[in-house]
Parts: sequence; structure tokens; C-alpha cells
Amino acid sequence: MRCVLPLGHSEGGLIVLAAISLLPDPCGLILVSTPGRPLGTVLRDQLNANPANAPLLIEADEAITTLERGERVNLNALNPALRPLFAKEVQGFLIDAFAYDPAALIAETPVPVLIVQGMRDLQVSDTDAHRLADTAPEATLFLLPDVNHVLKVVSSDQTADNIAAYANPDLPIAQGVVDAVMQFIEQIDE
Repeated sequence: MRCVLPLGHSEGGLIVLAAISLLPDPCGLILVSTPGRPLGTVLRDQLNANPANAPLLIEADEAITTLERGERVNLNALNPALRPLFAKEVQGFLIDAFAYDPAALIAETPVPVLIVQGMRDLQVSDTDAHRLADTAPEATLFLLPDVNHVLKVVSSDQTADNIAAYANPDLPIAQGVVDAVMQFIEQIDE
């Protein structure tokens, strides 16, 4: 059988959720480490998770709220530490991305969906994956205990070890991710 079966990772999952209805002959959708909440909420939560960000949180929240309203942020009025996050070049993308609710999008997805989520993901949680699965008409949820956001096995609870795995080219993609995707594709092919 020939059909379109997109895979989206992280924000890419939001993109394929938004685009699935525009694709010719979609037969499924694979979401990996995909937020189940609007990206403005995810960004707020990520900023709040780091205690070092405490002095910037009110200003960051105001910037996110401005973008959620569809308005641009005045970079000159922002703390210099926040300017790269809300750079002029990314504000259009953020305005667009913040407008989508992944759970609302998946609720209208007419094809089978595989949701793959690592349990050591520092950016997207299993709560996101469950929110997507609970809202999807036809979803398979696959949770991987020792997998982080970039799909690598991390056996430590230490944040520094998890982050170090991001840039380690010697660590392959977790086999469980590959197995889940292959099993899903084989079911679609039947």
C-alpha cells in the first residue's frame, strides 16, 4: 500500500498535526516527544522549571502572552537574556505556533496515530503524551522508560547527564523508538 505517513518530533509533531488534513492520502501519523499542550504553555513550564530563570519569569510570561495575542514583542524593552529566545526572526513562527492546541488538532485527526514518549524527557512529559492519546480518536501510546527528548537512552536521573546525551554522537537512537515505529508501520501496511 502506498500512502503518506508523516513523523514529527517535538515541534515537528505540532507541524504534522496541523498539516495532516492537507496531505494527500494520509494513512497514519507518528508523533515523537510531541507536546500535548500549546507551545506557549510548554515554554512557560520550561522556563519555570529552571530556578535560575526566576528573575526573568514575569517578563518572559508577558512576552509569551503578547505573542499568544498575535502581537510582536518589543525586543528593546526585554532583558538582554531573553532577547535570543524572542528574537525578531522567530516571533512570526512563535505567534503561529502558539495559536495551535495539539490536543484539539489530534482530536480531529482521522488516521491512526502512534505517540512515542521517553520518560526521561526534560522538555515534554508523559502527561503530554497521555493528553494526546486521550484526545485522539485512534491512538497507540508507547512510553519508553529511559529515553530522553532526543531519543537517546539515559540511565541517570541527573539533568546534566541527560543534557550531555543530547550532543553525544556515539549514543544511537534508542532501539525501542525504532521498534515502536516499525511495528506501527507494519500494522498500517497490513
